[in-house]
This record gives sequence, structure tokens and C-alpha cells, in this order.
Amino acid sequence: MNPILGVLFHAIGGLAAGSFYAPCKKVKGWAWETYWLVLGVFAWIVTPLVMASLVTPGFVGIIKAVPLKVVFWSYFFGVLWGIGGLTFGLTMRYLGISLGVSVALGFCAVFGTLVPPIFAGEFMDLVTSASGLITLAGVAICLLGIGICGKAGMMKERDLSAEEKAEGIAEFDFKKGVWVAIVSGVLSACMAYAFQAGKPIQDLAVEKGIPAVRSNIPLLVVILLGGFTTNCIWCVWLSGKNKTFSNYGKANEGGSLGLNYALCVIAGVLWYFQFFFYGMGTTQMGKYDFASWSLHMAFIIITSNVIGLLTREWKGSSQKTIQVVVVGVIVLIMSTIVIGCGANMVQ
Repeated sequence: MNPILGVLFHAIGGLAAGSFYAPCKKVKGWAWETYWLVLGVFAWIVTPLVMASLVTPGFVGIIKAVPLKVVFWSYFFGVLWGIGGLTFGLTMRYLGISLGVSVALGFCAVFGTLVPPIFAGEFMDLVTSASGLITLAGVAICLLGIGICGKAGMMKERDLSAEEKAEGIAEFDFKKGVWVAIVSGVLSACMAYAFQAGKPIQDLAVEKGIPAVRSNIPLLVVILLGGFTTNCIWCVWLSGKNKTFSNYGKANEGGSLGLNYALCVIAGVLWYFQFFFYGMGTTQMGKYDFASWSLHMAFIIITSNVIGLLTREWKGSSQKTIQVVVVGVIVLIMSTIVIGCGANMVQ
């Protein structure tokens, strides 16, 4: 257990998660369902298998050795999380990186952080110890920061004209984006449940001699297969509906086929590394590993808002709106420090 190292791992994972969609914005001549599925093949199938083979040899035997119900529930929550991940991509399509991430992850943070300890009957332990209260305070500060970032997004909605919104985000649609973000946030929290359901896989990996910090890597193969199942079905259906299967062999509107594939590979690998480092981070947080989800959400929002500012998604917003964004990011940084301190007290 090393909460400081855990926070660092979550920071790296958040950086990967908050930046993975940026390459997708450079894809040209492909429908959304095309580049999302190509991204997904590398994010949820290829990279997990390659990394598991490299850092946890014999991972297939570990998965086969646990009870079937463990694999099933890990996969099942992965399927539900996959719906959240699918709508997460749509959220950024309609709201942009900074606003879409902030709104979706606000709901995701609440459900993914607090439900597991409540379900496990451990919530009262948290509110009766100093370390638990400090950790919960950090979670509350995190939610406050997420709320502030969401407030900045609503201020942006009032600041910009329809033309300015379209210039920064081609398909900007605030109402549609918010509804999609709600669904995304609630179902994306199922990743936290999947990690809980698959803990026997992690425990067996440790028994087989795999270092604890890498013990979640085999579990990710199962969870992400569930996520791929959902996304593949939806993208294939959309491709048939929109007649976009030809995109896989060509890029329209002056796009480059090779570049589009390369950008999707980069985005997919970045996407995978968010949970590669999330899984490593949870192993270091000790008794309060439930706080890992808040840390993960906080670092994603910090990264996504910085990228949103750098890519001029907030162009045309008032100075006051920009200031609110900055305040939200600062509050999120504070939350990660508080959570790390609370978890560190139980060493």
C-alpha cells in the first residue's frame, strides 16, 4: 500500500483518459461509428491482450481458474459500462471535450465512488474514523469541483451564439448532450462495480506470483471484452443504418485513410492506459480504494478542461466563464491531495 504512488498512477490514468479523444477530432471523412469502432478494437481488444501477455504471463489460466460467476459478473458490468462508454463518446460529440467530460463524470463520480462501500456495508466505518472522514471530505471536494466545471459549461452555453458553438464543436447540441451525459455517467460507474466483482481474479493473480500492482491487468481483459461487445453491436448497426461500411476502406472529404487509422490507434491505446493505470492505482490505496474512482474522475476532468482550453473549445466565452473553469480545476486538484492524505493515514 502506497497512497501517494496510487495518486500518481491515477494522475497518469486521468491524463490518458482526458486526452484520448483529441486524436479523434483530427479524423476526416469518416462517420462517428467508423472511427469509434476502430478505436474500440485497439482500446478494448488488442491493447488489453498485448499488455496482459507482456506484464502478466499466464493470465488466461488465471481467468479460467476462478469461478465462472466471477467472470460473468465482471463481463456483465463491463457490458453495462460499455453502454456508458458508448454514450460518453456521444457526449463529447455533442458537448465537446471539456463540458461533455465534466457533466458525464459528475454523475459517474457519485455512483462509482459511493455505491461500492454502501453495497459492501462499509460506509459506517468511513464516517466513524478520522481517516475515513478526511477521505470522504476529499470526495465531497471532488464533487464540488466537478459541479463548478459543469457550471462553467452552462455559462458557456449562455455566452456563445449558435455560430460560435458550431465553430468550436461542429455538432454542439446542449440538450441532447446533457441527456446523453446523464446516461453515460450513471452506466460508466459500472466500471467500478466490475473491478469489485472481479476481485477474485486479482487475488488469484497475486497468489500466482504476479505483483499486486499489476494484478488487475488480467481482469481488464474480461471487463473490456464486455465493453467491446456493446460498442461493436451499436457501431455495426449504425454503419448498416447510415451505409457507412465503405468508410473502412476509404476516407471521404479529402481525409487520409492511413492517417485516420493511425489516429484511432493512438486514441485507442491512450484510452486503454486510463484503466491500466487506474487498476494499478487501486492496488495502492489500501482500505479506501473506493476513493480511486473520485481521483480518476478528477484527473480526467482536469486534463479534459486543460485540453479544451488549449484547443479553443472555449473561444468566445467570457472572462468570467474562463475563471470559473480555472477555479473548478483548482478545486479538483485540492480534492486529490485531500483524498491522498486521508488514505495515507491508514498505513
